[in-house]
Amino acid sequence: MVVTLEEMKNYLRVDYDDDDALIGSIIRASEKICMDVARMDDAGEFAAVENAGIAVQYTAAYLYEHREDADHHALTLTLRSLLSGSRKEAF
Repeated sequence: MVVTLEEMKNYLRVDYDDDDALIGSIIRASEKICMDVARMDDAGEFAAVENAGIAVQYTAAYLYEHREDADHHALTLTLRSLLSGSRKEAF
């Protein structure tokens, strides 16, 4: 994992354990989304990307806080900007 549960909870300012399973699932989904935007299949390769942690934290926070009304198109555009320097031309 690029971001641990504790790091994510700290980023979200969540100090209770009730949402741990949800946040863990969101972290995994966020890593997958970020890897797709970066066009990478290898988690190790993605973890080495300079902005990988920031991108995953941003994505997880966005998905956590916008559970009902997430705009995935806007999220993807932001991630493309964050990961543009590391993004591959194709898979």
